[in-house]
Amino acid sequence: MTYARIAGLLLAAGGGRRLGGRPKALLGHRGGLLVEHAVRTLREGGCGPVHVVLGASADEVAARAELDGCTVSVNPEWTEGMGSSLRTGLDALAGTGADAALVLLVDQPGIGAEAVARVRAAYRDRTSLAAASYAGERGHPVLFGADRWADIAAGAVGDQGARAYLRAHREALTLVECGDVAQAYDIDTPADLSHLE
Repeated sequence: MTYARIAGLLLAAGGGRRLGGRPKALLGHRGGLLVEHAVRTLREGGCGPVHVVLGASADEVAARAELDGCTVSVNPEWTEGMGSSLRTGLDALAGTGADAALVLLVDQPGIGAEAVARVRAAYRDRTSLAAASYAGERGHPVLFGADRWADIAAGAVGDQGARAYLRAHREALTLVECGDVAQAYDIDTPADLSHLE
């Protein structure tokens, strides 16, 4: 197989409504910002180029975060939920020559480069569909072969993202167990902030 270009797609548009309106991308973690940590995770996992979708406080995130080398897109409809950010990201990747997109969420810092690399390794061709699993439960990151992007974007609405598409194409989905190397918690509420360092 010739070398595949697996783009990293980071969804970082959320406004942190349950965190009192603190944009998740700007939360501190390991001496930097959560968005910087996630970009590093994608790169260290072997993804490139890295595309970042911003939304809430996009100007502030772009000004404060170290996103050199990333392509940044702003989702003006970020309040509609993750689906609109996924559409924005896949639209930005169309025509870049990437063979697949590996999607990571900014609010899951327990998922590191090793999980990204495992899911990335499940790529076979431009119809590939793979996702990390945790004790058999599907989670992130998720890999979408480029030939599937249009259909995935068409069904990405609300906070569902690609959930309906993945359910409908279960037989094509490769699950990659990552529970031994990653934790799939979300930073959604003030109590979850205890996960940040």
